[in-house]
Amino acid sequence: MCRGAGDSYAVPVIGVVAHLHRSDSHSFSKREVDELVLVAGMGVEGDAHFGATVKHRSRVSADPLQPNLRQVHLMHRELHHELRAEGFSVGPGDLGENITTSGLDLLSLPVGTVLRLGAGSLVTLSGLRNPCTQIDEFECGLLKHVLAREPNGRVVRKAGVMAVVIFGGTVQQGDAIRIALPPEPHTALARV
Repeated sequence: MCRGAGDSYAVPVIGVVAHLHRSDSHSFSKREVDELVLVAGMGVEGDAHFGATVKHRSRVSADPLQPNLRQVHLMHRELHHELRAEGFSVGPGDLGENITTSGLDLLSLPVGTVLRLGAGSLVTLSGLRNPCTQIDEFECGLLKHVLAREPNGRVVRKAGVMAVVIFGGTVQQGDAIRIALPPEPHTALARV
């Protein structure tokens, strides 16, 4: 069970914060920074998606009062390696993530998983990023590699996960990532 930030955490280190990014505009890529300040219920301070209500432009036009389930975008560094092996030139922050992780299979975690980032920040996973055609504008042909279809027709979204900040704090490159799974039965992440 996940406790407050001041309590000891018996869960072992699962991954590491590899890179940190933010952008104060709705640009596609985000610039690398030394640290992020996470604010409970709001997201990444200084980022265009900061706020309690949705900030993603297409979702704002549909309903500007819906809760912001996309406060923090996390992406596994292993995806960058996979895409580079396919001939793409994608690096940390290029696809708009706030936190690039290493050693953690983000896509396999269920909804409600709590990630402890460093000494005290806690985020809970809300869903999968739904990649859009802007990815092909970044690099032609990239979308089909991050939004694929299995032979059975199941859509596979690989462009990272979204989270909501439940306990704020400062996150730095190299910080440990620990996880606490929600009670079973688990619900697989879906697009948000």
